[in-house]
Amino acid sequence: MNKKTFITMMLALVAMTGLAQTKTATVTGYSPALKDGTLVLAGAGLSGTVLDTVQSGHFAFSLPIEELTVGTLFLDGEGCPNYSFFFMMKPDVSVKLTGTDCLYPLWNVDSPIPEQQTLNSITEHCRDVIAEYLHLQENKEWYKDRDKCDAINLKLMKQEIDILSSQPVDAASLNVLWRISRPLKNMKDFPYMEELKSLEKSFAARAPKEFDNQLAEIHTYIYPPHVLQVGEEAVDVELFDMQGNKHHLFDAFSDGRYVLLDFWSIGCGPCRLSEPEMREVYGRMKDKLEIIGINQDNLSTWKNNDFSKSIVWKNWNDGKMGSSVASRYCDVGAVPYYVLISPDKRIIWKAVGYQPGYFLGMAETFNCPKQDNSSNLGLVVRHVDAYAEGTKVSFRYYTKKGYWFRIAKDSYLTANGKKYKLTAADGIKLDVDNFPEVNDFTAKEDYIGEINYSDFALTFEPFDTIPTTFDFIEGDVQGAFVIRNVSVE
Repeated sequence: MNKKTFITMMLALVAMTGLAQTKTATVTGYSPALKDGTLVLAGAGLSGTVLDTVQSGHFAFSLPIEELTVGTLFLDGEGCPNYSFFFMMKPDVSVKLTGTDCLYPLWNVDSPIPEQQTLNSITEHCRDVIAEYLHLQENKEWYKDRDKCDAINLKLMKQEIDILSSQPVDAASLNVLWRISRPLKNMKDFPYMEELKSLEKSFAARAPKEFDNQLAEIHTYIYPPHVLQVGEEAVDVELFDMQGNKHHLFDAFSDGRYVLLDFWSIGCGPCRLSEPEMREVYGRMKDKLEIIGINQDNLSTWKNNDFSKSIVWKNWNDGKMGSSVASRYCDVGAVPYYVLISPDKRIIWKAVGYQPGYFLGMAETFNCPKQDNSSNLGLVVRHVDAYAEGTKVSFRYYTKKGYWFRIAKDSYLTANGKKYKLTAADGIKLDVDNFPEVNDFTAKEDYIGEINYSDFALTFEPFDTIPTTFDFIEGDVQGAFVIRNVSVE
């Protein structure tokens, strides 16, 4: 029952227009192996957008930057690997990339920037394993062999850890250490953890003061704090707005509203996709909902982007690319990531990725019985009637027009230490695709379009004793809908 709806993932909706910087870095590239029309995506940090297309093996672009910056290059064309290449950029400095094949992460980088020499040394040390990974992707089915991909990736991480110990502590080496450490949150039993801890300690001892924030972020990845879960109390954190004013997360709870934490990045397509629905709900529910956007980019990128400036709710950053907040609230290092907190500062919903209907469902819950949704906020319990003959639970499900959802016939409620089986359904067919048809919101943006809903009711065996709360479980399978702590009114 791997089902429900498709999570919209459009990863190339980044707009670089409107940046306020006047200084630029220039990059040129050439390889006779590149096909005409190959797309050239590049940007600062992890974000990127299409800046050029290859013609006769050549490409060129300029990026507005204010300081020494790690850039990202990705070539999308025949023969090019699915791999991001990192290089150093500096205002008014030109960088030249040249190769004889499509394996651009292994190309020669001609640059006067000292930190680029650090990256070149690391790449040269890891050349064989990088080449192994790139050649693996020549097989169109490469992504299906996850074990092999993971093994090569671990080998690369080990080689990078080994070579970093002999490198200077600079912006380039710290970026590599950051890229090694960042995914550890999603990895179990990392085999080189002791070596990584020793390396991090060495970097911290040798690093200039200017790198304190980057090292603090890396430290949270290697020594992660407890990640708060649904049902636990929120913790306060300090954040900054675009004018540099300090704020505390708990300040947003002063008037009894719910608070939605929106962890996002400028280079994240789904983060942009969620904005129309989120803006609609924010307009409807201002008296009950506060949204805090917590940006994951560096301060310069965040402050100088037009999309960032257009955000109508609280738009904050912790000055550490969101790491100090994300380490406490986010189970995975991916965006968008959402955390909904009740007025009494209790976490009631968490999710990674955007699915149309999330926020309309969230708005609906504010007028419904209290509930903790741990799978899909598009499904909402609207009313509960507990009778001697059975318990009738009324639901509403939101999703994009044309998307479907299913409810399993083996759904049940849990309360009083017991399961209560589903006995009847009204307004829905069980174990088949159901398509919501009642329109609630139509976005101006074509990629969102209409969001519809369906109302239906499920009846379950009667409770032995009427509980204060119960859980709804849509079958004991992975991906099932789960709504916990539903209040019985």
